[in-house]
Amino acid sequence: YTILSKVHSDRNVYPSAGVLFVHVLEREYFKGEFPPYPKPGEISNDPITFNTNLMGYPDRPGWLRYIQRTPYSDGVLYGSPTVENVGKPTIIEITAYNRRTFETARHNLIINIMSAEDFPLPYQAEFFIRNMNVEEMLASEVLGDFLGAVKNVWQPERLNAINITSALDRGGRVPLPINDMKEGVYVMVGADVPFSSCLREVENPQNQLRCSQEMEPVITCDKKFRTQFHIDWCKISLVDNTKQVSTFQEVIRGEGILPDGGEYKPPSDTLKSRDYYSDFLITLAVPSAIALVLFLILAYIMCCRREGVEKRNMQTPDIQLVHHSAIQKSTKELRDMSKNREIAWPLSTLPVFHPVTGEIVPPLHTDSYDNTSMPLMQTQQ
Repeated sequence: YTILSKVHSDRNVYPSAGVLFVHVLEREYFKGEFPPYPKPGEISNDPITFNTNLMGYPDRPGWLRYIQRTPYSDGVLYGSPTVENVGKPTIIEITAYNRRTFETARHNLIINIMSAEDFPLPYQAEFFIRNMNVEEMLASEVLGDFLGAVKNVWQPERLNAINITSALDRGGRVPLPINDMKEGVYVMVGADVPFSSCLREVENPQNQLRCSQEMEPVITCDKKFRTQFHIDWCKISLVDNTKQVSTFQEVIRGEGILPDGGEYKPPSDTLKSRDYYSDFLITLAVPSAIALVLFLILAYIMCCRREGVEKRNMQTPDIQLVHHSAIQKSTKELRDMSKNREIAWPLSTLPVFHPVTGEIVPPLHTDSYDNTSMPLMQTQQ
């Protein structure tokens, strides 16, 4: 059902097109590749990670996937080869990194895809297993148990595992780290006989109604899987390739599809020269002329249209001018008087006792002190 091989330097493998291919990158093999080389019987547990890519390219082929949970677990290459790559050797470069010593080791895996005589199998079913991760399902014994359960339910003559896909690659979410929840995995199998009545029970109207209400459908053969595999029967997909007829549908252009504009025709190399003098005049000269005219009009209004002080006085009554002149003179006199006056300090703010001896002393006044002012406190006389 699957090709399982250990890693070796320049190893050749021969998977079949349309059949699940699994290749394990074992850490135990690479531990002896990094110095200091362990002695016989010595145990080392260095963290090792792997990088896989198609020779001459930064990534792997589209049909080949790679997974490694932690640096302390083995890496796994898996996927389903396509018919287009039959007869073309695919060289995968495997680079191992020792995360403790930063040493690297490189090996080549040569994949020679062979054509399968019984491919494609016409009847294909895809199951969604909720209690498994992809690396757990890729183990040969677990995958063998699942295919055995499917064979008991389906009863085919030929049964192959076609592909395995993680639920995360289908848009699933990472589960919460509680109750040992799993990501889930899709497993596609193919057979040469029509689907059994047990698998057809998913298409019943009652089960379809229960699935639409997010309820678990009633499947008679579910007990044959329940002991080890929890299958979501609402997500099972049954494909009968014998009834599918390829039909050509004409593309109807609508909104979102641009019309065909023909081939691109670049401009000619021999372009005519163009005079931009008129464009310059329109862009700069015209706005400048308008701004100059507005400036002249404003200057005439502000400078040439002033009435002046004399004309204002001639139009003002004499009595109003006399009052205005008197107010100006009075204001000027008051301001001059306020500048020359000096205010005497109140007696309440002057010292009464000597700061050293404590004797009573008369208040000291400057020469400009006004003796005619009344003291604030009569007892200080």
